[in-house]
Amino acid sequence: MVLVGQKAPSFTAAAVVNGNEIVENFSLDQYLGKNHVVFFFYPKDFTFVCPSELHAFQAALGEFEKRGVKVVACSTDTEESHWGWLQQSKEEGGIKGVTYPIVADTAKTISTAFGVLAGEYGYDEEGNFVATGPMIAYRGLFLIDKEGIVQHQVVNNFPLGRSVDEALRMVDALQFVEENGEVCPANWHKGEEGMKPTFDGVAEYLSKH
Repeated sequence: MVLVGQKAPSFTAAAVVNGNEIVENFSLDQYLGKNHVVFFFYPKDFTFVCPSELHAFQAALGEFEKRGVKVVACSTDTEESHWGWLQQSKEEGGIKGVTYPIVADTAKTISTAFGVLAGEYGYDEEGNFVATGPMIAYRGLFLIDKEGIVQHQVVNNFPLGRSVDEALRMVDALQFVEENGEVCPANWHKGEEGMKPTFDGVAEYLSKH
């Protein structure tokens, strides 16, 4: 499922915020008109690659905040599982110290709406409820603008950790486009020049590089 260019699915769910507080009605809608959002899914609490990603986003949180970006994580675990993992130290394989919100998609409706649920469920010919696959989220990441439109997405399989630097680069690119009305060429980084979205602009850029 490709959500780029579309409104990000709306949801309300329980989440753990500030590393220790469970809230029952968390929604990304609170950021509409105010903040860009990096919303990312990870497969499971108390696993191996996942804590490296959550800690990496926490380490870069100041950079996201400087850009007015909210970082929000989500998995299909319960809010109680999130809370327990947040009490466990990094040395013990936990994510203590992570402060951005972690959403509990226990009904698997959020990961389904964003197209990142690994597996399908339904009823067989005898009316029995069945599921195929692990029924957890792939490593999906969505960059959502202030209007709630998905501008960038990437989905990795379970063993493949994501680049937080690349997520930050895409934030910079999106904000550059919004502020300057220009487009970003391949491998663009903050501080570099963009291109005017015309044939003349592209020719001028390519002539310099």
